[in-house]
Amino acid sequence: MAELTTLARPYAKAAFQYALEVKDLAGWGKQLATLAAVSRYGVMQKKIASPSLSAQQQAQLLIDACGDELTAPVRNFIVLVAQNKRLLLLPEIYQLFDALKTAQEQAVDVELTTAIALDDASQAKLAEALSTKLARKVNVQTVVDQQLLAGVIIKAGDLVIDGSMRGRLEKLAKAINS
Repeated sequence: MAELTTLARPYAKAAFQYALEVKDLAGWGKQLATLAAVSRYGVMQKKIASPSLSAQQQAQLLIDACGDELTAPVRNFIVLVAQNKRLLLLPEIYQLFDALKTAQEQAVDVELTTAIALDDASQAKLAEALSTKLARKVNVQTVVDQQLLAGVIIKAGDLVIDGSMRGRLEKLAKAINS
């Protein structure tokens, strides 16, 4: 895994620098996400790894599969990646690009797991509080888990805040049994 990341890093940095220069981080992020998803598909993986196809043919297969989703600069990027026989690294390139983009935007992705779906006002209030606490822009994604009973679990990178009823009951049970 570390080796794949090492190989993918220069491509992710180059794509990020270009996207930053042309002020299109969101566009590049979306297109790289599409490419990563397409390249993960089993049949596509076999085709882009096939030694019987030239680098140009492999790149064209991927470009054709994405259709009109890709801009000319991203297509050129894919051709370059194909020439260096690194198309299978597209998922790692996307992950590294996304991490660079998030750091640039000084944002953090937060996952809120709740027992019931939150209304927009509650979600906005939580996002604002987390933004203040973390001193960053917060991108919130919510997940409903009915096993929580009540409360919320907040995951922001390595930080986990368990404010769920289930979590509190488990802590109480441990304290009683100790």
